[in-house]
Amino acid sequence: MEEGARHRNNTEKKHPGGGESDASSEAGSGGGGVALKKEIGLVSACGIIVGNIIGSGIFVSPKGVLENAGSVGLALIVWIVTGFITVVGALCYAELGVTIPKSGGDYSYVKDIFGGLAGFLRLWIAVLVIYPTNQAVIALTFSNYVLQPLFPTCFPPDSGLRLLAAICLLLLTWVNCSSVRWATRVQDVFTAGKLLALALIIIMGIVQICKGEYFWLEPKNAFENFQEPDIGLVALAFLQGSFAYGGWNFLNYVTEELVDPYKNLPRAIFISIPLVTFVYVFANVAYVTAMSPQELLASNAVAVTFGEKLLGVMAWIMPISVALSTFGGVNGSLFTSSRVQSCSKDESLSSAASKAITSGKSSCEITRLFFAGAREGHLPSVLAMIHVKRCTPIPALLFTCISTLLMLVTSDMYTLINYVGFINYLFYGVTVAGQIVLRWKKPDIPRPIKINLLFPIIYLLFWAFLLVFSLWSEPVVCGIGLAIMLTGVPVYFLGVYWQHKPKCFSDFIELLTLVSQKMCVVVYPEAERGSGTEKANEDMEEQQQPMYQPTPTKDKDVAGQAQP
Repeated sequence: MEEGARHRNNTEKKHPGGGESDASSEAGSGGGGVALKKEIGLVSACGIIVGNIIGSGIFVSPKGVLENAGSVGLALIVWIVTGFITVVGALCYAELGVTIPKSGGDYSYVKDIFGGLAGFLRLWIAVLVIYPTNQAVIALTFSNYVLQPLFPTCFPPDSGLRLLAAICLLLLTWVNCSSVRWATRVQDVFTAGKLLALALIIIMGIVQICKGEYFWLEPKNAFENFQEPDIGLVALAFLQGSFAYGGWNFLNYVTEELVDPYKNLPRAIFISIPLVTFVYVFANVAYVTAMSPQELLASNAVAVTFGEKLLGVMAWIMPISVALSTFGGVNGSLFTSSRVQSCSKDESLSSAASKAITSGKSSCEITRLFFAGAREGHLPSVLAMIHVKRCTPIPALLFTCISTLLMLVTSDMYTLINYVGFINYLFYGVTVAGQIVLRWKKPDIPRPIKINLLFPIIYLLFWAFLLVFSLWSEPVVCGIGLAIMLTGVPVYFLGVYWQHKPKCFSDFIELLTLVSQKMCVVVYPEAERGSGTEKANEDMEEQQQPMYQPTPTKDKDVAGQAQP
């Protein structure tokens, strides 16, 4: 098989011959192709991480952290420790990202290190649980902050919360299916809400401290327990806090566009995540300068209660700001999917990455998982198709919307956070364990970033503590997540591993794909069309030897480096 080099922005046309591509070259070099430019400097990299982490989590997680921690002091320690563990995890991912330079993030890492089944289970649980649940929590946060001011003396009705969250999801799915430009305008308008709300909270907290309102920050009061200490509940507090830090691994997806990535990637991690930790800790400090722990726990919209306490007649600013932020967060989670997939021929992914700053979570990962999964043969190809004129990934958006709506069977955001946090950490740990396995099995492969093994060991110790005690405290919630993950095992063997399927089954899948294409008016992206089947067949052969190979054959190396 001899084919032209394919660059990672999925827009370069194929050329005859077998020349290798250089993902770091300038656009237009090497035969007139379009390549990714090194446009993301240290400041931009920090902005991407900070903007992608800070989202709706800081407006919903404080109650969950405090409720499970049992005291203000321990809750603040949980926020700080979670920030430290996030830095450790990000450094582990940084090494993996430059050692296994493939699209798909930890899905690709797990697949290459542990084999096809492990990679498929990571993809399966991400598509069915992690991203739909994240979006459901953001949508429910939006509906809580919209409805709470209308019900000042009680909680909003569950049916109203779920209905408004569903309307938000349906509206924004329609916007993202209809036009990339509309989605961009929505995102630009609503991003300001996040910044305004956080700035108000922190500034008002500083004013409160200057006035001497820091009763719950004094050590003797901060560590006053309002419930019996329980190690299992502390583990759940960490799960709640980790939700707010989601998105820390996003920079791995644009590493090839970083200026001097081997220096700037670790620097960006050391600068941005401590900065986010500072913001989160001070936001929580601000909350307890205006509210007692009991008042905070009695509210499902802590920023609204905070505003009512301190802003007086201007209290309406807070629910509106947070509602705008969370509305933009839902849109960002859908918007980045359409934006990254439809990058035009003359722009790099850094443009999409800058838009992802506003998305609130690592939503770009959704896109890359759909593309990488479909190319590997782990997902139906229709999920990677885009509209012929609008260049929006309608099938992927509709699938994500439907799976998110299913998560709205409950309006309990904190149960959903425990649910998705447990599964998230499960695969974070598996991925970091893969780093140690790769060090042992392939000690001589190039590692442009190589961290001390103490970092993954610290992460895995924390990971084991979190999973064991979370499962002990919430066996049903965590068990459901494990059960859904295990349903992927028979699906993998029947749908992926079993290659010689009956012709009638193959014809049915082909017909279903054709009907879906006609209904959604979508086609496979031009740069990938015709190569997806070949790449899937190559990867099926490699599943018998799943360890990452640093020096494969020329054509496989080029194909393996291609990104959707």
